[in-house]
Amino acid sequence: LRVIFSIGAGVDHIFADPGLPDVPIVKIVADNLTQHMTEYVVWRVLDHHRQGMLYRTQQTRKTWHESPQRPAADISVGVMGLGTLGRAAASALKSLGFRVNGWSRREQAVDGVSVFAGEAGLIPFLNATDILVVLLPLTAATKGIVDYGLLRQLRRRNGLGGAVLINAGRGRLQKDADILRALEDGTLKEASLDVFEVEPLPKTSPLWTHPKVHVTPHAAATSDPNHLVPIILRQMAAFERGEPLRDLVDRQAGY
Repeated sequence: LRVIFSIGAGVDHIFADPGLPDVPIVKIVADNLTQHMTEYVVWRVLDHHRQGMLYRTQQTRKTWHESPQRPAADISVGVMGLGTLGRAAASALKSLGFRVNGWSRREQAVDGVSVFAGEAGLIPFLNATDILVVLLPLTAATKGIVDYGLLRQLRRRNGLGGAVLINAGRGRLQKDADILRALEDGTLKEASLDVFEVEPLPKTSPLWTHPKVHVTPHAAATSDPNHLVPIILRQMAAFERGEPLRDLVDRQAGY
């Protein structure tokens, strides 16, 4: 075995193998995958911003009432994780007029985005965020990071009427029970969750029927073999010609 190619953006499932051989690991970076994730993030941010949950509830009750609508420029979206997917989502949100913050493990520059980095930058980043979008990789350092303490740091006095969580990264980044607690006590106004600690989400989970939660079945950015396989084959052919591999996983960082 000379190289391992992941068929998705995440590689935590590969590192879970105790017999993982010491060969290069390549992660998928594909326009198709990036576009799918950007669409999901923009969809969920706009739905929360434009009060989708409120109006869907009003529809079931046949209630005709127009609620005040704040401009996007009044809302700060924080993207947690500034890899390929995070940077693309941040750029799309910026183009729609939102104020965009970003947080990453290391310092980096993203055009038009206020970037915070490392442990020292996490609390200031959260304090300046109304809608939190989680796109982090799952590592030993990030497992369970989205807990009650983190959610308490989000800005709740804002044009939305409360803080919002969107997680389209990995389910084990979050603690489902802490999210429920935050929704019940008002720490969170609403949440859109595409990933969960246990998948498929158990039918007994209260998240399924919670009036403030939008659930999707890990469908934000599905890997499409028709689009991804040619990318892998091109990398294989280049490697056989002696060219360096691209998009290598950093084993020490875990992604």
